[in-house]
Amino acid sequence: MITDPSYRRIAEDIRVRIRDGDLAEGQRLPSIKELADQWKVATATVRNALTWLAEEGYIRTSPRGTFVADSPSVAPTPHDRLIRVQRTGSTLASGETKKVTYAGLVRPPLYVAELFDLDEGDQLLRREYITGRGTRRLALTVTWHPAHFGASVPELLSTSPVKGDDAIARIKEATGREVKFGRDSMHGRTADEREASALGLPIGTAVLALVHEWSDEQGLIEYGEAVMPTRVTIGYEYTV
Repeated sequence: MITDPSYRRIAEDIRVRIRDGDLAEGQRLPSIKELADQWKVATATVRNALTWLAEEGYIRTSPRGTFVADSPSVAPTPHDRLIRVQRTGSTLASGETKKVTYAGLVRPPLYVAELFDLDEGDQLLRREYITGRGTRRLALTVTWHPAHFGASVPELLSTSPVKGDDAIARIKEATGREVKFGRDSMHGRTADEREASALGLPIGTAVLALVHEWSDEQGLIEYGEAVMPTRVTIGYEYTV
């Protein structure tokens, strides 16, 4: 049971449910009074939470009530997706789809090889996929894994859907290796030809690039780079 709930806790709960697809686009939220009763707080606390979410683009209000935005300008961080894997076994939110466009063993770029501490000529397992929701393309992602994971999890070398929809969950199941450490970074840049084609954007369109490194005591389990259209909101909660 959550003690001393505040507008921050309420807002984060609704954010997660929207990002996970538990609250669908256009879905009506409970009334302010219902939320206040649910969280055992004053209605003013709920109003503060909803105001914050509206400013971030998660919800919209009208005389008929409060609704999830028709096209929420929100995007999950790598950390959000990792937490979702731990909860559900998949990085995908409800309603999201993943189309794997490449899977195979290749020699990686030098900067990726150095991250995995490879010798010259060594290969890594590379996967590329497009995440979408309905007709919208949400992100183009490329992930890199140690090559021997291909023997432990043969599905990773196929463009067919992976059992459970996620490589990290299958790697843990097959090898016992579980992500213990993570590092995320993000920056803005323009889309190259491959990225623009995958996301249905003009070449040179501004995009948000996210990078993650997921590892355990033995080293990197997954290094990933994702590109998504701009005009999205990414938020973090942390304690200082």
